Amino acid sequence: MQKEVFEQEILLQEVLAIRTKQKRLGGRRLLIKLNEFMQSHAINMGRDAFFDLLSYNGLLVKTRKRKKPITTNSYHRFKKYKNLISEYIPTAPNRLWVCDITYITLNGSFAYLSLITDAYSRKIAGFYLSKTLEAAGSIKALQMAIKGCKDVTKLIHHSDRGVQYCSNDYVKILQKNNIKISMTENGDPLENAIAERVNGILKDELLDDKYGTYQIAQNEVAVAVSIYNYERPHSSIEFLTPVEAHQKSGTLERKWKNYYQKKENTAA
Repeated sequence: MQKEVFEQEILLQEVLAIRTKQKRLGGRRLLIKLNEFMQSHAINMGRDAFFDLLSYNGLLVKTRKRKKPITTNSYHRFKKYKNLISEYIPTAPNRLWVCDITYITLNGSFAYLSLITDAYSRKIAGFYLSKTLEAAGSIKALQMAIKGCKDVTKLIHHSDRGVQYCSNDYVKILQKNNIKISMTENGDPLENAIAERVNGILKDELLDDKYGTYQIAQNEVAVAVSIYNYERPHSSIEFLTPVEAHQKSGTLERKWKNYYQKKENTAA
């Protein structure tokens, strides 16, 4: 019994150490990151027992509720493009980029984070935090992504129909680089699900609810993106980090597991 209590204590200390950087990292990914630590300390704890330990100590992550500003305006004069990826699954990096804009809460206002994510590896390829919803912020994120990519000749750029992505300046950059343009058609978030998921991970796990100034938020976003790309494993890409997955090609196995569903079934 004493050994078990000791193991639980050092596990909790390691969880808290991880959470200093990844403040809202969920239980499943915590367990993956702790795997090597547990082996080196000869700790044998299953998933259910680990979730029970987190729950008992108040360390399960609760979903945040926020008021949302509108970041997408699809009612505009610019040309809209067809959805080219409804049946498309990339099997290598830099074949499909998905894009979206989310908001960061400041004291008394918002800032707007433009993100470009590689759909194959889940790596954030470009980002920019802007004080306004003008296209300039999205353009800077796009320029960052293109600058970091050696070959964009096989690339599809997929976004919603927001005015930022349809604007002349934005479209010209895509066309100049011979990047195919794809957009959602029905307003269904599932048409851009990967981009929406990346937004959620950053805001739910790695960013605070509110920042005092734009400059502070800007710095914290850069740190969060780095942690996301280099340290956070994804169940949708074989529990690799995005940077690790970005070095691969071929099908990456999804390894989703629903702990909560299992608990419900066991209780029944």
